[in-house]
Amino acid sequence: MPTLRGGLIGAHISRTRLPAALEIMCAASGWTLDWQLIDTAEDPSFDFDATIAQARMDGWTGMTVTHPWKTHARALAGDGMAPEVAHLGASNTLVFGGTLTGHNTDYTGFLAALDEAGIGEIRDVTVMGAGGVAEAVVPALVERQKAGARIGVFDIDPNRAEALARRAGATVLKKGDLTQARNRDHGLVNCTPLGMADYPGDAFDWLTPTNDPPKWAFDAVYTPVWTPFLSAARAAGLQTITGFDLFRHMAIRTFRAYTGVALDPSAILPQLARLEPR
Repeated sequence: MPTLRGGLIGAHISRTRLPAALEIMCAASGWTLDWQLIDTAEDPSFDFDATIAQARMDGWTGMTVTHPWKTHARALAGDGMAPEVAHLGASNTLVFGGTLTGHNTDYTGFLAALDEAGIGEIRDVTVMGAGGVAEAVVPALVERQKAGARIGVFDIDPNRAEALARRAGATVLKKGDLTQARNRDHGLVNCTPLGMADYPGDAFDWLTPTNDPPKWAFDAVYTPVWTPFLSAARAAGLQTITGFDLFRHMAIRTFRAYTGVALDPSAILPQLARLEPR
């Protein structure tokens, strides 16, 4: 019986559902799982590259990467990114072997979550945050945008927002643009860690009611699922896509990247749904 041996690198990851999701998929595929959590929150001297090098020497299958290490993973992958995501500035999945290959299952998972929600052509959207998950979400939105639509990106680090917007073909928003943007938005997207159990807050706390409110909202955070932002969006009648919706689709694609096994989403997604944080 083959073994998927790997781990998750990130900060404040004790609540992750990924090991449980991989266990479900391994059980459905005749694999066993050997998985470790590598929480870097309290380790200021953590050496990402050295950790990956050691895992490769030890024969691991690969490594999943989350906040704040996704752009580091992309840099390490270099020219080894899978072709379909080579244009992205982040990687959340590194697959080992003779060569190291970077994947971004946030990107493909988010596109699948949009499809599941029935959101096709993307109109004007404001994205808060330009970090690792935004490096997947913003290009996905641009890929689906309607002609003439605006995908706007705001980040407290304007240089980071500018770099992402330039790569993805999006528009940089400054703080003074946010209220005006709010009056034209069709979708609202949180790609900051605000709302996580360890990062309290709401990236959209500047919002005020308008006569033409947005139609949908997405929050990349899934621990908890119903963040202050997404709870407020639901209460206002917006269609909501949760970070857990993204997670389920991401997990299936991560498992395939590691094992080569393409599971039937219609069979696995309901099983993964039982892992939703309460």
